[in-house]
Amino acid sequence: MKTVICTSYGPPEVLQVREVNKPVPGDNDVLIKIYASTVTMGDCELRNLTLPLWTRLPIRLYMGYRKPRRLTPGMEFSGVIESVGKTVKSFKKGDPVFGSCGMLNALHFLRKAKIQSGQKILIIGAGGSIGSYGVQLAKLYGAEVTAVDSTGKLDMLRAIGADHVIDYTQEDFYQNGKKYDVIFDTVYKSSFSRCIDSLKPEGLYLMANPGPFRMIRALWVSWISRKKVIFAFAREKVEDLKHLGDLIVSCKIKPSIDRRYPLEKTAEAHAYVEKGFKKGCVVITVMDSDQ
Repeated sequence: MKTVICTSYGPPEVLQVREVNKPVPGDNDVLIKIYASTVTMGDCELRNLTLPLWTRLPIRLYMGYRKPRRLTPGMEFSGVIESVGKTVKSFKKGDPVFGSCGMLNALHFLRKAKIQSGQKILIIGAGGSIGSYGVQLAKLYGAEVTAVDSTGKLDMLRAIGADHVIDYTQEDFYQNGKKYDVIFDTVYKSSFSRCIDSLKPEGLYLMANPGPFRMIRALWVSWISRKKVIFAFAREKVEDLKHLGDLIVSCKIKPSIDRRYPLEKTAEAHAYVEKGFKKGCVVITVMDSDQ
């Protein structure tokens, strides 16, 4: 079978399509025929190690110091069960499935915010895969949403429900003087102080990509003021995936798909994503669903 192998850390060209033996599931495993996957900014950051300095050594120790031991990239998938181990009871051959080995940041953080109808929320980096789900979930909870991203993503953000959009290449959200109940920040380089200053007196700042210095500042702000800062890594829960699936099936939220690439052009997809222009999700088509 064909798969994409990450041969080393580096640019998209380190990704190569190769023929490998089909894995055999163990007693507690299932073998999934993948129809589609995605490319996220997280995939690109792990491939080229363009991560905050404080995370690079731990990532190398976990994934492999000289080159990645986890050779196949990708955090999300959909497909069907091809075979199951002898002790598996929850699935059978032919079952359609989808899953994630990444983190459900949008749902995780917005649940922590306990958003009330009518609250004002600012989402920074709203045009990415996390942010675009964040916009829709916040609207589902009844919030008034202001979405911040670059020029090319604004129409998409309006289409998925954002009440207001801000082009960060033309305007600094901090300069307009508006205050928000919640700020959901998916961008590592956002100004911490400006986000705190843009909160209402009892506002909440959600940091999806915190660094150690920001964590210390977050604890300090939460201690000396009524404003709160939440940072945490999202946990993967089956019930959360089922909940998101139900919301999609009922058309309460929808995936925003920017581009689709065949498996053979995964490197090209990575090159596109790491430029920061993608609107929502970029999909890798592994095989047609009618095969």
